[in-house]
Amino acid sequence: MRRKDLEITDTGTLRKILKSVKYVTIALAMDKQPYLVSLSHGYDEASNCIYFHCANEGKKIDFLKANNVVWGQALLDGGYQEDECDHFFATAQFRGKVTFLKDVKEKQQAVECMITQLNKKGEKTITETTPEKLKNTTFGRIDIDYITGKKHGKIDL
Repeated sequence: MRRKDLEITDTGTLRKILKSVKYVTIALAMDKQPYLVSLSHGYDEASNCIYFHCANEGKKIDFLKANNVVWGQALLDGGYQEDECDHFFATAQFRGKVTFLKDVKEKQQAVECMITQLNKKGEKTITETTPEKLKNTTFGRIDIDYITGKKHGKIDL
């Protein structure tokens, strides 16, 4: 990292960023072609992984099946600072491998993780998620093996 003065080295702070944002953007690659996609997600701190769900087919699935290594970013945007020519932000950037979930119990865990993070009143949604619905839903898990971050300006963490 070039700007060591902006680097976030505290793992707890990086994890807090992943827990507080509604989506992450991941970079994918296949046949020397890049692809970016933003995902609503749930971050499981105990397992240091990100859960997401998606359609059963499509460009994202094709890319992930060809190359399951991704680079991602979670961004807390503090906004452009008028008359200062400056922008406040905090990011957590990560690398990991994607695995598609088969086990219904883990899919339930993924749903609970995502809904807890995305919907503060999600208990009803969690109880309405049946094993039958989960069987036909595609869930991915990004197992994070590297994380870093940057922070500039006043951002509440």
